[in-house]
Amino acid sequence: MFTGIVEGKGRVLRHAKEAGGVRMVVDLGAVSEGVRVGDSIAVAGCCLTVESLEATHATFFMMGETLGLTRFADVKVGDELNLERSLRLGDRLGGHLVSGHVDGLGQVRSVVANASETRISIEAPRNVMRFTIQKGSITIDGVSLTIAALHEQAIEVALIPHTLAVTTLGTLRAGAVVHLEADQVGKWLARLTDARQ
Repeated sequence: MFTGIVEGKGRVLRHAKEAGGVRMVVDLGAVSEGVRVGDSIAVAGCCLTVESLEATHATFFMMGETLGLTRFADVKVGDELNLERSLRLGDRLGGHLVSGHVDGLGQVRSVVANASETRISIEAPRNVMRFTIQKGSITIDGVSLTIAALHEQAIEVALIPHTLAVTTLGTLRAGAVVHLEADQVGKWLARLTDARQ
């Protein structure tokens, strides 16, 4: 489990297609502290397992299932990705409960900035929109955010300058593809409701 509070940005050092998937090396920087082989890291909001670790360089293997649900097949060497180590019991829950399981891909419709905030509108698939509510939580590329507005098949979030500076969301432009994870609580409630019906 994660919280959606990004600890740092990692740079992709290697991205190579191999039999059965893609092997990617990411420089975790300071986020590598305390990380061991086998640990889970949220990479752009997707829970990946550390296959090997050399200094601050972590290797992740992504099989077809992961590649089919994420944008990792299109990642390039030099790209930056949001990073978060898994939550430990007793840690503060600064964002919301995040599983690191990408529910769908969103496409940025618009980015509108003013002096105090930047509003980003993202077209989202139906299976994500189903669990969205005004002022509810959503995870975008691993960042826990509050939904500022809902539109037909799109969500809108408002980002403060700090979030733009410490995450990759500050580089988003119209047309960009992002990982989306709907709120866990909403999914659990919907599952219970569906079962009763």
